[in-house]
Amino acid sequence: MQTQPNNPLHGVKLQEILNELVAHYGWEYMGYQINIRCFTHDPSVKSSLKFLRRTPWARSKVEALYLEMLRKRR
Repeated sequence: MQTQPNNPLHGVKLQEILNELVAHYGWEYMGYQINIRCFTHDPSVKSSLKFLRRTPWARSKVEALYLEMLRKRR
């Protein structure tokens, strides 16, 4: 098994990323930053996970927002 010590996303589940982003920014800000329906209309973690797992471009944007949040915390 190969480890990725320099990859902050390594070993972090999508659900954990989403929960941290919602706790930090809230759904409204996330919907503003990443304009996808699962963030702007009746948002929930369950519906967002379903969409993000099927939509690579949206998942990439969520991961980028997460990395930006981690950078700002330091």
